[in-house]
Amino acid sequence: MAKSQSLALSTNEVRRILLVYFYDRNTNATSSKGKKGSAVKISAIKAESKAQHQLTQQAVQSNLTYLLSQGWVEEQEVQKQFKSKSGSLIPSSTKFYQITAAGIDKIEGEGEFTMPKFNGIKIEATGQNIITLGDGNKINARFSDLGEALVELRDAITKSESSEAEKMNLVADIDTIQSQLAKPNPNQSIVTTAWQVVKGSAAINGCSTLVGKVGDLIASFLS
Repeated sequence: MAKSQSLALSTNEVRRILLVYFYDRNTNATSSKGKKGSAVKISAIKAESKAQHQLTQQAVQSNLTYLLSQGWVEEQEVQKQFKSKSGSLIPSSTKFYQITAAGIDKIEGEGEFTMPKFNGIKIEATGQNIITLGDGNKINARFSDLGEALVELRDAITKSESSEAEKMNLVADIDTIQSQLAKPNPNQSIVTTAWQVVKGSAAINGCSTLVGKVGDLIASFLS
């Protein structure tokens, strides 16, 4: 049963499940480590992911590696020593995992304390006309109509009565599209893949018209 459930989920779905798991753990934490800590051992991650979502250990491990490499989750290593029967000191280490600020922003969206996406980069030196949208994303002014339409759709999604997991799923892919629009030459393949997910928000009450508007602009962008 567990194996079939994991196989039924896409890698993106597994990654979202894991990121939400770390987010919820951080939100409800009463300490940095331990049973109620924001940071957790891999054994607990695997056990709880299996119990709550029927994820296999392989699915957890491989997708945790991805989240770590993207900076959504971080690894902390705690070094200790213990004495053997002979009296010699033997080193021991335990690894813990917790969500990062970037991971929290991935779920909540950027806020007052979010580091600017292009912090440290002299945008004027790129020769691009970059504008800042209402959601804080920066894009090339050439794509302003599409960017603003995506902001409207994102706002409607976040205010809807959909589940938090579904909202995260859709908003994450809207951010993916917005990130591409910051480039002088966006990757159309990435935009197309993300849009396949985002256009599913047409089923959410109040989003159908906005999805149609974005869809027309996406079609023009891809032509």
